[in-house]
Amino acid sequence: MRRAYALSEEEFCRAEAELELAVSLGLIGQAGFDALEQRRLQKNEENRRKKAAGEVFYGPCSFTRPMYLQYELTRFRLEFSLPSRTVRDSGYCPEITEAQKRTFYQENQDLLTRAQGDLFSYEEIEAVIEKRLREAAYDRLVQDILCQSETRE
Repeated sequence: MRRAYALSEEEFCRAEAELELAVSLGLIGQAGFDALEQRRLQKNEENRRKKAAGEVFYGPCSFTRPMYLQYELTRFRLEFSLPSRTVRDSGYCPEITEAQKRTFYQENQDLLTRAQGDLFSYEEIEAVIEKRLREAAYDRLVQDILCQSETRE
């Protein structure tokens, strides 16, 4: 199966973990690659119908397996980083505090500079900081699933 998606063993395990997390977040109903393939085929059919009807849609007319996997994994990360109601209601979405954002700002100023070397003000990039903190939380949740998988084996 992983060959069909052009993934290394490590990438395949991470993708499985992200699919499992997406189920926990309420973003998809099933986590397996068979379910992923069904969603891909449905999306391709939907896009084919829209194209035939002359409707505007965004993205490719047809997704290959690797393209669709990347599309879903990117969508899951974005839904978590800029949380939708579904993600917020899942119980997995952390509340990012003002103190956490300010600490990140103080500790990562090397990442928060303009090309000329001057620092962005906190107010200018507060939303970016919150997104970065949510992405880190997402990665920790994926890592937890991977660790649980290792202990079950």
